[in-house]
Amino acid sequence: MYQEEAVDIAVIGGGHAGCEAALAAARLGMRTILFAISLDSIAMMPCNPSIGGTSKGHLVREIDALGGEMGRNIDHTYIQSRMLNTAKGPAVHSLRAQADKFRYKERMKQVLENQPGLQIRQNEIVRIDVQDGQVKGVETATGAYYPCRAAIICTGTYLNARCIHGEYETLTGPNGLQAARGGLTQCIEELGIPMRRFKTGTPARVDGKTLDFERMQVQEGDADLVPFSFESDPQAILREQLPCYLTYTNERTHEIIRANLHRSPLYGGVIHGVGPRYCPSIEDKVVRFADKERHQLFLEPEGEGTNEYYVQGMSSSLPEDVQRDMLRTIPGMEHVQVMRTGYAIEYDCVDPLALKSTLELKKVRGLYSAGQFNGSSGYEEAAAQGLVAGINAVMALSGKEELHVDRSNSYIGVLIDDLVTKGTNEPYRMMTSRAEYRLLLRQDNADLRLTPEGYRVGLISETRYERFLEKKEAISKEFERLQTTKSQGGHGLLGELLKRPENTYESLRDLDPGRPELPKEVGEQAAIQIKYAGYIERQLQQVEKFKRLEQKKLPSDLDYETIQGLRKEAQQKLNAVKPLSIGQAERISGVSPADVSVLLVYLEQRRRDGKERR
Repeated sequence: MYQEEAVDIAVIGGGHAGCEAALAAARLGMRTILFAISLDSIAMMPCNPSIGGTSKGHLVREIDALGGEMGRNIDHTYIQSRMLNTAKGPAVHSLRAQADKFRYKERMKQVLENQPGLQIRQNEIVRIDVQDGQVKGVETATGAYYPCRAAIICTGTYLNARCIHGEYETLTGPNGLQAARGGLTQCIEELGIPMRRFKTGTPARVDGKTLDFERMQVQEGDADLVPFSFESDPQAILREQLPCYLTYTNERTHEIIRANLHRSPLYGGVIHGVGPRYCPSIEDKVVRFADKERHQLFLEPEGEGTNEYYVQGMSSSLPEDVQRDMLRTIPGMEHVQVMRTGYAIEYDCVDPLALKSTLELKKVRGLYSAGQFNGSSGYEEAAAQGLVAGINAVMALSGKEELHVDRSNSYIGVLIDDLVTKGTNEPYRMMTSRAEYRLLLRQDNADLRLTPEGYRVGLISETRYERFLEKKEAISKEFERLQTTKSQGGHGLLGELLKRPENTYESLRDLDPGRPELPKEVGEQAAIQIKYAGYIERQLQQVEKFKRLEQKKLPSDLDYETIQGLRKEAQQKLNAVKPLSIGQAERISGVSPADVSVLLVYLEQRRRDGKERR
């Protein structure tokens, strides 16, 4: 083993979590190095060629509001953009963009390469050196030792990965790239950190020349473009969009799948990892939803410079010949040629209950983790965690206040709190239903919620922050004007008219001749705040109750087995999680309201004892 130059932070993995972690650390002034088994894997999209979607679009806009890169990157590399769920209320509106997956990774890699203070190295990390409970360095497969003060594990689906379709399997990572098999899992387990085995899957990629799009429903992008990044000018990034196509499975498709279930590694016991409930394979769909006559599929282009199409909705680990046969039963795909066979992938990940809410491992100071290694799934979930882990590693090394996102201020907070408080027995996926305060956590107001935190930690520039304050002031003024201005023709106050379901900010323009010229998002934001004022006020009251319980802090070294009155299960769960507050304790599975009452009595007694000693 030989020693290389020391760095402050080592990032292990170059996927979406690793990219955000490394950029955040370097932008905040730390000497940072990012390791990837293959530099071709940096920002790779091994599964769907898209960013955003229901609830995931919220995460991307929050990443941008905190100063991350994902939103800017997709704005520069999208090939189609759509706002989803527009028939419903603004709480569930979610932006989704098809990416040119080759340009996406190429641009992100260039951003990393050009970032001052950041090195990129192709190598596998096989050991994390920990001394007296503190990270001291990392060791590569080739014998190089890099001293560092913190490390962030972002191994994605590469750790002891195994790809499977039918009877065929390879000991590789996604897209046939080399897996990480050098002993990092064993090293982590030897540190006393519990590991587990998960699996996910991906559909086949097919040759667009062999598809009959006339037999499918065309899905166009939105003409009125909404960027992911609050910094992007919609006009500057406007470009011609590529269509996607909608088609469906049918009974013949399902017959072929049912007839070959015995060849499925999922049902034959070959796959041991736990898969995602909310993104099932086509085999799972046919078995679990046997009453459904068809399942929708989207044919999505993988880029402008390729004929490959992604078959969204048909993830499978069935044998190659079965995948071909079932695809050819689908309207518009009768003569399809498969370019890449779908597969399942198993990989090692950590039990997220071993993490603090800062994403630092409880047992090792300076060791953080993010992304699919933490038991989540999805590019957006990974990037969000990578950004938080990168920020918090820097804050800890700098002796500054760490970033604590919570359930009341962000989807990122919901994601992290769910993982570290409740754990997960399957790959975790973000959904709007997981957020109790989703009317407050809309994708349109992510900048209002999180830009001040991004500015505080140092990832939002002074110029951008000043623009943000100007926007915030403009929204406030327009809100007040609408509340106090009468509509033309004596129909009442504009604010009262806006509360009617049939009215929008734009539809009232003719009744509002004195309306100032404002950016579109300013007027819409003021209108949303007026239209949903009653619901927003109710959720704000719920947040106040939530924050009161979060402020009731619990000692981090408390042994819950010493507290009389707690049930045995609660003692075990509380000792495993070590909640920071009563609020967090209340959300732990297995902790009852009665147990929470015992904890409140304990804290009050502790407070009284402290007063008496003084």
